Amino acid sequence: MKRFFSVIMFCIACLLSVHSQERTVENRPYTDLRPFHFGVLVGTHLQDIEVANAGMMVQTNEDGTTVEKLISCDQDRWDAGFTVGVLGELRLSSHLAFRLAPSMYFGTRHLTFHNFTDQLADGQPVEFQQEMKSVYISSDCNLIFAAKRFNNHRPYVLAGLNPMFNLSGKSEDILRLKKFDCYLEVGVGCDFYLPFFKLRPELKFGYSLIDAIDGNHPNEIKDKNLLMYSRIAKKGQTKIIGITFYFE
Repeated sequence: MKRFFSVIMFCIACLLSVHSQERTVENRPYTDLRPFHFGVLVGTHLQDIEVANAGMMVQTNEDGTTVEKLISCDQDRWDAGFTVGVLGELRLSSHLAFRLAPSMYFGTRHLTFHNFTDQLADGQPVEFQQEMKSVYISSDCNLIFAAKRFNNHRPYVLAGLNPMFNLSGKSEDILRLKKFDCYLEVGVGCDFYLPFFKLRPELKFGYSLIDAIDGNHPNEIKDKNLLMYSRIAKKGQTKIIGITFYFE
């Protein structure tokens, strides 16, 4: 997380220093006058998921008897991934632009299942872990509001939606995510006008608008001992924090 906070502080420093600078020669002075332009992007991101647990679960044994189990599931850390893609940006006015950025997100979510009913010899709950790998194709749609350019910087804020299509998920996974997700996004960034291109570092936060847990997946579980773990999640909201570098 330290690198994300470092970028936040860097962006804030850029915003605060704009008004104290003297005028210098501008690189690429007409680049923002283009009605439409393309670019590429690379970045890194952190993934998380908020799981709403069902609480007590009833397990049916082979002899027909039932027993109650107290189980929980959570992602115990933010897991890192990387992002690559392209972008197209439409100029709407001198301060407003619309950006479409088809991208691919690669990452992993580390899930831990705690069985508080069945305990180990030392009294600790039985645990299962799952590495939920994820590959998403996204189509990021953002409105960008930029300040007036000063020298070779131009800070901005953004908001938008990011629909994503999940290409991963196995039948043997304990939990599986749905094939479609959609994020509400907000972020900040700053344009840096270099002699041959424009560099745009950006910090963005995304929160899922829908339940991301595939509720039909427990029907595909073959190992009946894992069935109660698969049913523990009532719903789940995914989150993403990302740092992206745009080259335009």
